[in-house]
Amino acid sequence: MRAPAHPRRRPPRRLLAALATAVAAALVYVLTMLPAPAATPNADAADVVGNATHFDGLGQPYGGCGMPQSELDLPDFVALNVFNTPGDYTMYQRPVPASQSSIIGAWNNGHNCGRYVQVTIGDYCTGTNDGAANQPFCRNGSWVSDQYNGATLTMLVADSCADPNAWCRDDPNHLDLDTASLGHFTQNGSTVSGLADRWNNRHVSWHYVSAPNYTGDIKIGFLQGAQRYWGAISVSHLPNGVHGVEYYSAGAWHDAQMNGDMGQSFILDPITSGGTDFRIRVRDVTDGYVFGGRTYDFSLPASCSGQCSAAYTGVSYTTGGGSGTTPPTTPTSTPPTTPTSTPPTSPTTSVTPTVTTTTPPATGTCTAAVTVTNSWSGGFQVDATVKNTGTVPIGGWAVRLTLPSGVQVSSIWNAAVDPSAPATTMRNVSYNGSLQPSGTTSWGMTLNGSSQSLGTPTCTAS
Repeated sequence: MRAPAHPRRRPPRRLLAALATAVAAALVYVLTMLPAPAATPNADAADVVGNATHFDGLGQPYGGCGMPQSELDLPDFVALNVFNTPGDYTMYQRPVPASQSSIIGAWNNGHNCGRYVQVTIGDYCTGTNDGAANQPFCRNGSWVSDQYNGATLTMLVADSCADPNAWCRDDPNHLDLDTASLGHFTQNGSTVSGLADRWNNRHVSWHYVSAPNYTGDIKIGFLQGAQRYWGAISVSHLPNGVHGVEYYSAGAWHDAQMNGDMGQSFILDPITSGGTDFRIRVRDVTDGYVFGGRTYDFSLPASCSGQCSAAYTGVSYTTGGGSGTTPPTTPTSTPPTTPTSTPPTSPTTSVTPTVTTTTPPATGTCTAAVTVTNSWSGGFQVDATVKNTGTVPIGGWAVRLTLPSGVQVSSIWNAAVDPSAPATTMRNVSYNGSLQPSGTTSWGMTLNGSSQSLGTPTCTAS
């Protein structure tokens, strides 16, 4: 279940009823029932209490933090709220800009990715607790304790919740749990049973904890589409989360740009321009260097000679400096044995795109396919794939769509709208314009409006 200001592609949250409509008089009453705004819950200091929903696994190829589910350190994971906007269900820009810092939720623009939370089961709701927009929680009922109160589980922050409902907007302490994890809670040393059957989006309390029983060192992997000119990586197996990555290039250290708000993914430059060797160091949630500033040297694998085709390609590395535990001597993660041909489609993977102004002098042909992958009241999400169908490499592409009346692009990733072109034209960004014959790349967008009839896209190669 994943999406950002571009809604997440994951199975529907288990809401118990359809959204109810509210008249103006009821809205006044409801707003008095909603949690007070709080940019980020202070779960570092003590337990916070919120409603808990559950969902059926991460989207593809990545969860909101930029990690495939198969590469997570724990099988039990949660999603945090992207926005804190009680009564406001607008799809805002992600990452949330500093000018709108008051609406940042517990997700904290991805900065809580890779952290661990201790979750404790709380009271059960006897009424209607469906997360309907502009409705109070646990309507026509009360919160009661039962035999599950006090059951606990340590879970990993791996995803984000930006859906336009009360869970993801009105409750700043809301947690969205992976459904399978409901069968892993323990109480008095034993795993509890039947918790999923008595859920009703009950209360939980939670707080952040350090990685349990941590050993070894971090893991590093290149993401799909990574190449020498777009060094997209994810870092994981973190002792205390990640607040930033620095890379060494051209004789100096630089702050790496986060990949959208996927808090464990960052974009690097190589040590030397055009090279394939990289060096990084990592900061944790305290903004201190992991293992005293240990550096990690690694290279783009031979399997990524053009670009990485697998969703995640783990790499081995050598270390220097720093302090702490002994680094691993073998690859920190096994790369997938069967590369996927599907380019990254996660809305959360985009950095702020810029329109390509120059492209290599190549000619060729291309095709584009667009698919509506998610929808909600007043909008929908589209994922698109561009393919080089010619016999020579292309250096850029443009896709033209004729949008229905009243439909407008709300947000876009891995492409950029060209306002100078006719109709609605999307062009490649700096890192995905070059395609070899039969090569593909992907992009996506969210749109405001009800009509999803986008017609047939036309693709022009350059």
